Amino acid sequence: MLTERIWSGNSLRNFHYLIADPDSGEAMAVDPLDWRLVLDVANKHGWKITQILNTHEHSDHTGGNVGLKDATGAKVLAHAGAAPRIGTGIDRGLKAGDVVKVGRVELECLDTPGHTMVHVCLLSHTDTPALFCGDTLFNAGVGNCHNGGDPEVLYNTFATQLSRLPDATKVYPGHEYLARNLEFTLDREPTNPDAGSFLAEAKKLAPQNAPVTTLGEEKRINTFLRLQNPSVIAKLRERFPDIGERPDPKTVFVKLRELRNKW
Repeated sequence: MLTERIWSGNSLRNFHYLIADPDSGEAMAVDPLDWRLVLDVANKHGWKITQILNTHEHSDHTGGNVGLKDATGAKVLAHAGAAPRIGTGIDRGLKAGDVVKVGRVELECLDTPGHTMVHVCLLSHTDTPALFCGDTLFNAGVGNCHNGGDPEVLYNTFATQLSRLPDATKVYPGHEYLARNLEFTLDREPTNPDAGSFLAEAKKLAPQNAPVTTLGEEKRINTFLRLQNPSVIAKLRERFPDIGERPDPKTVFVKLRELRNKW
């Protein structure tokens, strides 16, 4: 599997992706808002875009569908429940466990609600797994739930699915927020040495050169994956003393998300 991460350079800090089969040159575009940019990269590599995958229905992920479909004839794939919400319609509605093939590359559909209730992630069936996670998991953070989501549902997605993936899984999110998210982790856990060193490096890099993290690294630098850490809990109790000395992980997650909303 070949993966091209494409930096949009827009104010929303979007990442677009191309997933390609190295043998056939067949490619799938993931959340291609700036569809011309995505098409130019595909053409540069000699790849043919045959599918478009929307991780969810928000316009900053679907806005390039019409242009790219008109230019390539590609089929649009998204969560089956997102069909009424994606104005251009979809050609294939996805559900949990569905396999998406790009040439001989296979990716498994995960139903991952929380940021919205009709969100999917794709997990590659490759020697080194890769997770194309839209706005569910970010590098060092998680998605908000402002526009049709639910933080408790998002917690369940992490607890029952994402946190159980192999630590070697590469994380490919829909936006670049690494430095800001690391700053939040350090606000919640000031003595976290991994977050501190990651932040120092991140500040030296242009956003298009931000590192691709693994899930194992996320468990060290992402406060939303450190819900039972005593320092995280102690710091959280300063703001929310009513959570008690031993809050359950869901409570910690939801309160962290509440803080992050205003931070």
